[in-house]
Parts: sequence; structure tokens; C-alpha cells
Amino acid sequence: MAIVGAVALLVTLLALGGFFLYQSLPGTSVSANASGTSADGEETSDMGVLYIRVIGESSDVFVRVPGGDVLMDDTMTQGQSVNYPTAEKGLEVTIGDPGAVEVFVDGEERDLSERGPDFSFTIDAQGN
Repeated sequence: MAIVGAVALLVTLLALGGFFLYQSLPGTSVSANASGTSADGEETSDMGVLYIRVIGESSDVFVRVPGGDVLMDDTMTQGQSVNYPTAEKGLEVTIGDPGAVEVFVDGEERDLSERGPDFSFTIDAQGN
């Protein structure tokens, strides 16, 4: 009976270790240059200038300051979201799979579901 308990404990510890190892891998969280947000109950007034949430399997997301710094170049997976509260110099955004994401600009949803792969758009500079 003690052997069965030891085996069950070992299996549990291995499963937990694997889970936490997976969570620590790069690409399983939102970029540090953006503020992560909860996907549920998000108020449109709290979404900032740009809010992207993956509702499909995954999508490549590229966000940069026009002619400047790359803020995000990552593959986001289902349930992940990213929020850019301000865009003082504007933002250039490219979405790899527009049908897999919800995009809000200034709190208003942009329907990208009919757009082709690698759809790009620009958000004008805002002094927030």
C-alpha cells in the first residue's frame, strides 16, 4: 500500500513540475513591454489605445512604434491578451491571423474576421 502511495505522489509531482516548466517557457506569456489584461469582463474604457485578445487557436502579433521600437513580435495563443494604454507616437500593427483575434482601438471593436493573413493597420499618434 505504501508503494502505491509513493507512486501516486511521484506522478503528481512530475505533473506539477511539467506544468510549471511549461508556464516558464518563452512565448507562453504576454510581452513585458505591454500590460497584460484579463480577457473576461474587460471594460471598454480600460482597454487603452490598443487591445488584442486571441479567441482562435493562435496568431502572430507584431506591434511597433512607426519607424522605431518593436514593442511586440510574438505568437499569441488562445486566451492571451495584450493592452497598450497609450500611443504617443502612434502604433503600426500586423495581425497574422485576423480571424483568430478580437481587436479594440480606443475601446471600439474592429472586425478583422474577413481580412487576409498578415493584415496591417496604423493607429495615429495620441497624447495620452
